[in-house]
Amino acid sequence: MSSAPPPDSHPASQNLSPASLRAATVKRVERAIAELRRGGQVLVRNRARESAGILMAAEMVTPASLPGLTRAAGSRPTLVLTARRAAALKPGQPVGSVESLALPAEADPDFVRRLADPTAGPAPALSKAVAILPEPEDGLAASALALVKQARLIPAALLARLADADSERIAATAEAADLVLIEAEEIAAYPALAAARLTLAAEARVPLADIEDARLAAFRPPDGGVEHIAILIGSPEAEIAAGRPVLVRLHSQCFTGDLLGSLRCDCGDQLRGAIRAIAEQGTGILLYLAQEGRDIGLVNKLRAYQLQDLGLDTVDANEHLGFDADERAFAPAAEMLHQLGAARVRLMTNNPEKVEGLSRHGIEVTERVAHAFPSNSHNEAYLKTKAKRSGHLF
Repeated sequence: MSSAPPPDSHPASQNLSPASLRAATVKRVERAIAELRRGGQVLVRNRARESAGILMAAEMVTPASLPGLTRAAGSRPTLVLTARRAAALKPGQPVGSVESLALPAEADPDFVRRLADPTAGPAPALSKAVAILPEPEDGLAASALALVKQARLIPAALLARLADADSERIAATAEAADLVLIEAEEIAAYPALAAARLTLAAEARVPLADIEDARLAAFRPPDGGVEHIAILIGSPEAEIAAGRPVLVRLHSQCFTGDLLGSLRCDCGDQLRGAIRAIAEQGTGILLYLAQEGRDIGLVNKLRAYQLQDLGLDTVDANEHLGFDADERAFAPAAEMLHQLGAARVRLMTNNPEKVEGLSRHGIEVTERVAHAFPSNSHNEAYLKTKAKRSGHLF
């Protein structure tokens, strides 16, 4: 697990307790995420490599913000991409995790967006003179990309580096341009710190169509965003008190499948089927996690659907967008279970990664319970890909 940044990362952090430092880290990263999602800019510093730069999300670039980024940093920005996206633009590139592309002088926002987003239009042809360079995995560009991913935007960032990484110069730049100053260590630490700060905000009895004896417990993330929901069926507390493992299902939010009945996936069937299966067992917990599209967000899931309609499978579509095949983290689910007292579970899943993910975070999975449903003509290829390429057990 990543640690919080050193106490001297920000002057305001001096003399704060460890808990206060963690809270301050979460707050700064959330401010940075909000800035990126509204098209703003953020100053990122990597102390270990003595580097700093101003970044913005590539998909949010405008005719005004592109030259403004250059003026604020005093250098031309490069386009930071995942290696998979860079390889799609210019095959034969060196293998790495993060790449930087030097933008030609005539690059405009449309040019940038078409490089970053395969659904924005045909990618511009890149001449042999355009350099795509691998970046270190612990470098400034990697931190920039991680932050954009945490904002659930296309994993592509414009990064204009500061020539002088002196602390006073960086602080002056942040103040002059009214920028959030964020440390690379804070970006790395954020997912684990945010999960640990989930708060049980409300709980109420909610009779469901398939089981009237049900309660909903809402866990609020520290950024005040979409809550994760625990559906408590029957009396899981009695199972916990008796030392028996609780039947649990982790279900990632799927607006299209859960609410609209989309046939492109099996999510709606899995959700309702899990509630019925737990009801038949008598008691259990379903965690409804705010991780739409394997945690790439609804907008990016729709972009992935566009690419699937062009012939890519679900894994390749995510990777062409620059994401991993599955971006979900299991720390939030584990934290919810810990707060509910369910440290031992029987996990209803076909995905071995869920078993491993919960185990890494201190939840003992005593049994994997199969959970599969028949395919249809629209999701047959999707399910085959999950089995063949993602290791799902059907």
